Amino acid sequence: MESRLVLDASAQDLLFRRARTADRFTGEPVDDEAIRAVYDLVRYGPTAFNQQPLRILLLRSPESRKRLAVHLSRSNREKARRAPLTALLAVDNEFHRRLPELFPQFPGAADLYAGNSALRERSALLNGALQAAYFIIGIRAAGLSAGPMSGFDEDGVNREFFPTGDLSALFVVNIGRPETSGERPRAPRLSHSEVCSTL
Repeated sequence: MESRLVLDASAQDLLFRRARTADRFTGEPVDDEAIRAVYDLVRYGPTAFNQQPLRILLLRSPESRKRLAVHLSRSNREKARRAPLTALLAVDNEFHRRLPELFPQFPGAADLYAGNSALRERSALLNGALQAAYFIIGIRAAGLSAGPMSGFDEDGVNREFFPTGDLSALFVVNIGRPETSGERPRAPRLSHSEVCSTL
């Protein structure tokens, strides 16, 4: 059957078919330029009203890793300690303040969110998660692997790293070149017929 995908097969494999959640990494460092290149690509991914609520805190120093580790689940502490780079992904709950600049074609966009914190936080979470997915695909596009982790004390991380309350932790991503020896077989995926339906 002829492929309907425009992306070539090797790029499909790199971004999706051969992509794995990495738990172990080689010792090769991940430099700032690699992350800059990733972000400069994925920042073009669309969000509602061009909100762009994602914020990324890169944890490189042993001190920052220790501060994070106490809030991680036990099974995630060693993963973060051994990763070449750990990124703490968060959302800006005050993203609406930038909308006059980021979405000037709708001057009233900020007003939709200014007085409704519940709507603002939900929108930040939804669009921040969308940007986080773009970020993970961008990491793969750079030939790196990502190990996203949700096992952490959210309140503790927010108090530790975002005490003003404007930002909220989304999840943690370890980044590096994967150590593939002893890798488990890929888990099964649901088929098109199991997921997609038509009305």
